[in-house]
Amino acid sequence: MFTRSIFAVLAFMLVMGTASGETPNLGKPITEAEIAPWDISIMPDGTGLPVGSGTPAQGAAIFAERCAACHGEGGKGTEFGAPVVGGPPRATLDGGKTIRNYWPYATTLFDFIRRAMPYPQPNSLSNDEVYALTAYILSLNQLIGESGAMNAQTLPQVKMPNRDGFITRFPDRI
Repeated sequence: MFTRSIFAVLAFMLVMGTASGETPNLGKPITEAEIAPWDISIMPDGTGLPVGSGTPAQGAAIFAERCAACHGEGGKGTEFGAPVVGGPPRATLDGGKTIRNYWPYATTLFDFIRRAMPYPQPNSLSNDEVYALTAYILSLNQLIGESGAMNAQTLPQVKMPNRDGFITRFPDRI
């Protein structure tokens, strides 16, 4: 019984200390300027896209050097990496999902390449290299022409074939 009383008192003191705004004074508040380099999110409408540009021709050279080992020649995939070239939009979620037949926004491609590629060195490409790779992959999927340059203005304008295949959670952000 005595043990329960001690736990009750300690729990009450903990709750009251938290409720009154007391903190253990660990660390320091982070500023917006300190957060900015880590905030690399790209919205479907292009908000957050950095300065830079790239063409499919530039992207082809980068792809051959940094991506083809996993994603195969021409982006057709290997046993180690998924294909980045695909057919028309899918009617079901079964089977292989590629950029052309599944992804709803071209800006998602830029965001994914910048965050996760190339394996095992994510976030190691410059913005121009990511734009070039994005342009190359969109060109391989016949979503832009071979001379189409990608940048913060042109990338959000690319209409992906499966764009309407998703329920939009935040329609005001498109």
